[in-house]
Parts: sequence; C-alpha cells; structure tokens
Amino acid sequence: MSNFSTIYNRRNTFSVKWDMLDQIYSLEDTSDVLSMWIADMDFAIAPVIKDAIHKRLEHPIFGYAITPDEVKSAMTNWVLNKHQLTINNEWILFRQGVIPAMAEAIEVFTELGDKVLIHTPVYPPFTSIPQNLGREVITCLLKEKNNSYEMDMEVFEECLQKGVKVFILCNPHNPGGKVWSKEDLKQMAALCKQYNVLILSDEIHSDLTYKPFKHTPLLNAVEDVSNIITFFAPTKTFNIAGIQAAASIVPDEKKRKTLEHFAMTRGTMGLNIFALTALQAAYEEGGPWLEELMEVLSSNMDYAIEHLSNIDGIKVVKPEGTYLLWINYRDTGLSEPDIMERLLMKGRLALEPGTKYGVAGDGFLRMNCACPFEIIQEGVARFARALE
Repeated sequence: MSNFSTIYNRRNTFSVKWDMLDQIYSLEDTSDVLSMWIADMDFAIAPVIKDAIHKRLEHPIFGYAITPDEVKSAMTNWVLNKHQLTINNEWILFRQGVIPAMAEAIEVFTELGDKVLIHTPVYPPFTSIPQNLGREVITCLLKEKNNSYEMDMEVFEECLQKGVKVFILCNPHNPGGKVWSKEDLKQMAALCKQYNVLILSDEIHSDLTYKPFKHTPLLNAVEDVSNIITFFAPTKTFNIAGIQAAASIVPDEKKRKTLEHFAMTRGTMGLNIFALTALQAAYEEGGPWLEELMEVLSSNMDYAIEHLSNIDGIKVVKPEGTYLLWINYRDTGLSEPDIMERLLMKGRLALEPGTKYGVAGDGFLRMNCACPFEIIQEGVARFARALE
C-alpha cells in the first residue's frame, strides 16, 4: 500500500504549483495560500518508480542514452492492457512532453496562416501553441449539458468547412472531465476524414477515468488511422511531469518519417536516462499504485462535490475522468475578478479562473483534487469561507 495521506512541503523545490504563486496571482505574500490550481499531484510518486531511479543512480555515469525496445514495449503493453489498444513499437516517437510533441506536429503539417480547430473551453496551450506558430485558431463551442459537455456535430462540421487543416482533440477533456464515447469519436473522426483534416489527439489523461466510464483511444474508434497522431504520457498518471516523458503515436509511416526528419533538422534529442527509467518502471510495475490512486481521487472528488454543492450558487458534478473539478459559480452573481479576489484574499485559496480556458469558461473555476484528504477538507472550507 502506498501512502496518499502524507502532506509534503513542496515550497522551495522549484515547483511551479507552489513556488510561482506570487507571479501567477500577483500576490506579495503567498506563505499561507493553499495551491490547488495547476494539474500536478501532491502525492509522492509510486515506490516502484522511485526505486528504479535509485537503482540507476547507483551507476555513477549518466552519458548519452539510447532508447531500447523494452522501453517502447513497456508503453505498448500498457496501452494494450489498459485500453485494449494495439500499437507497434515503430509507431512511437518519444518526446519531452505532449505540448512539445503537439507543437512539432503543427509546425510540420501546417503552414503559416493555416487554420487549426479546437473545442472550447479547453486546455490553454491548444490555443497558444498554434497562435505562437502563426496559425489561425478556429474555436468550436462545446455544448453544455448537466454541467458537462457534448459535441455538437453540426457546429463541428461547419467549423471544418472553413478550411481547417488540423483538429486538436482533448480526450478525456480538460477542464470538463468528459470521457468521449466511441460513437462521438467515430462521428468526429469521419467528419475530419471527409474534410481531409489531420487529428492530433491529446490522451494524456486517459488512465485517469472513474467507473463506469472507460477511455476509448481514438485509434480504436476508427479503421483508417492514417490521419491520426495520438499523444500519450505517463507524466499525468504517475505525477512525474518534472521528469518530462511523452510519446507521439504515429501509425502512418510517411508522417512518422517526416516527423523524424524534422526532429533531426532541429537537433531534437530523445528521452534522458531518468525519463527512460521512470517511464519503463511506471508502465511495467505502476498498475497497482494507480488502482490505489483512483480510489483516493474518487473519494476526494465525492467529498469536495458534496460540500461545495451546499454553497449557494455553486454547481459541480463529478467528472468522468481527470482529477480536476470544473466548478460552475454563475448563480452566485459574482464576476470572475470578484470571485478570484474573494478566493485569494479571504479564502487564501488558489484556483484557476475559467476564462483561462477560453471565453466559454467564464463562470467556472478549476480545482485540482489530487492531494491528501486533509488538503481537500481545508480547500473546501476555504472556498466556503471566501463566499460567506
């Protein structure tokens, strides 16, 4: 059994989550602010990963590293056992993160001024990365239903008709926590195929789903996968984002060779020794730890939802995936600046404002529940105090 109840002091550890509060929220003193914003966990990593890294540290030389087949096989076996997805080792291109991999694909397969389609609200880099690369971002509004989201296929097709070259899919959806159904994915993929649109499928949260929901990889939803590039990573699942390890899964050989050539022209290196070690250990031995984690996350979610829902004007439902709550505060009548000021100044609680995920996120807050239960209790109490 792993320890999910220990509270670790992460300040002064180069932590974005805890050491950048002053910059992110423009606060002079953050010593008493509770950080529940960015999506990394306040849990210790799985012991099997820590042990594997310790073992590698016993050898005192850390030179250039190769990527052995057994590391790729660790990933292929994981997605086969976890998601019933069969991929070949040669489809895998290891990268430092999902966002760098996505940026690479956009740069390779589109030109300046090309149109990139995203759903909204959605994870901010889906907007910023294409824009920073000089591409035009087309937004397709997700349909709100019961404090969750649905795809509107008619609106989606209308967006595709604007000359879109690439569509970026978030599955499971961040910030809404929606686990898209196989039927949703089939319809969406068929439309993209019809309009000759490349799909970049970010599936970094795929391992973090709650029963009875189950992640469907996009590659399992369609027969022709030539226009799909999928991104997987152990980093969100096993809380090793700081080690930086991800992969582009590229079934189409021509696209894969194009990406490989592009990486060579940029001098892009493979994974470092510790990323290779952590990834292999996570995928080969991390399953039992993940099962424990999901029970803890589910319990945390249930507690937070029960108590937040008792606050006037707050609506929140359990996500189907991720460890992130998408909290609807529209009925409070508060504007985003007002509620953020209350949370930060009165509650001393750092959450993410919904408009960070696009204008469609106005009226929402995102809360990270991947932390010891004691922190969940404190965070909920601070939220209530802020809105008194």
